[in-house]
Amino acid sequence: ACAVEMIHTMSLIHDDLPCMDNDDLRRGKPTNHKVYGEDVAVLAGDALLAFAFEHIAAATTGVTPSRILGAVSELAKSIGTEGLVAGQVVDLACTGNPRVSLETLEFIHIHKTAALLEASVVIGAIVGGGNNDDVAKLRKFARCIGLLFQVVDDILDVTKSSEDLEKLLGKI
Repeated sequence: ACAVEMIHTMSLIHDDLPCMDNDDLRRGKPTNHKVYGEDVAVLAGDALLAFAFEHIAAATTGVTPSRILGAVSELAKSIGTEGLVAGQVVDLACTGNPRVSLETLEFIHIHKTAALLEASVVIGAIVGGGNNDDVAKLRKFARCIGLLFQVVDDILDVTKSSEDLEKLLGKI
């Protein structure tokens, strides 16, 4: 859980950068790059990414090595070219396009938002001893919850104010 939260924090720091979504606020406070500069924000995200995997390897006890390896693999997949990175690339490609297709929007949401939520649930199942069927069912459930979360967030972006949500609005 700590490793997943480190990855989540890294993804928010990087997503807020001027070269990505260029957000000045996160949870009502200035974003990391606004407080510490872009260079330190990138390095903070990179450090969290490395520390997440170090933490899993060093702090996970009472779990078989094969399950730890499965958790590491799942987390890596969720943030790489099959997860957050893929979603961010497509998100960037759609910036400024007012007519993003539903299929493209769903791809972005599955890869940017649902992927990490899915990983957290699946990693719990792997580490907890779930079998392949358990993992598959939980993966589907978590992906749906991740999509639901993002749809609600998108609706709030058009129905609430920046002050209400403590963030800038109009972002995918």
